[in-house]
Amino acid sequence: MEALLLSIRLALTVSAILLVIGVPLAYWLTFLQWPGKFLVEAVVALPLVLPPTVLGFYLLIAMGSHGPLGRFWQRAFGHGLAFTFTGLVIASVLYSLPFAVQPLAASFESVDRKLLDASSVLGAGRLRTFLRVILPLSIPGVISAIVLSFAHTLGEFGVVLMVGGNLAGATRTVSIEIYDRVQSMDYAQANHIALGLLLFSFVVLSIVYGVNRHLGRIWSPWPAK
Repeated sequence: MEALLLSIRLALTVSAILLVIGVPLAYWLTFLQWPGKFLVEAVVALPLVLPPTVLGFYLLIAMGSHGPLGRFWQRAFGHGLAFTFTGLVIASVLYSLPFAVQPLAASFESVDRKLLDASSVLGAGRLRTFLRVILPLSIPGVISAIVLSFAHTLGEFGVVLMVGGNLAGATRTVSIEIYDRVQSMDYAQANHIALGLLLFSFVVLSIVYGVNRHLGRIWSPWPAK
């Protein structure tokens, strides 16, 4: 139970941070034109193809006592960053970034440009257009970004193990708890935890798809046939 609560706390924290970071980043990637934008898109998508242990290794080096982020954290707060909950949050934000940015960018991209042009003609600035037009029409993407980043963080293993280790009550998440149970040959308990996580993930994704389909029918400009 302690590992599950820690995982939920981590997933909620990461989801909130990714929503704050992901919305402006997705907006920038969708609407602003810049010759080198593809490089930023590649960096954002990198965790999708990069092995978690590779990302976790370099994050561990950066957060270590001799790494730039670790040294800064030590000077600023008087303690290290690796093998702490805060370190897990930073690593998880980077690892789950594409799961928040890509659904948001896809939703922003699907907004009819005629609506944006009409908003501009009526004198609305970019911020007002975003708040009154783009964001309301992108609610399904926002929901998907929140839930996917939450679910992805909840099931993390490689990055969490590399950066946080296996400290009970501090960095031992539910995925590491399952691994520990298997290592100790406690397959029955590992099965119970894994099955609970599987059912939870299924329910969450079912709710997301159901809500998004319902919202899509409500906001669709064309009547269903």
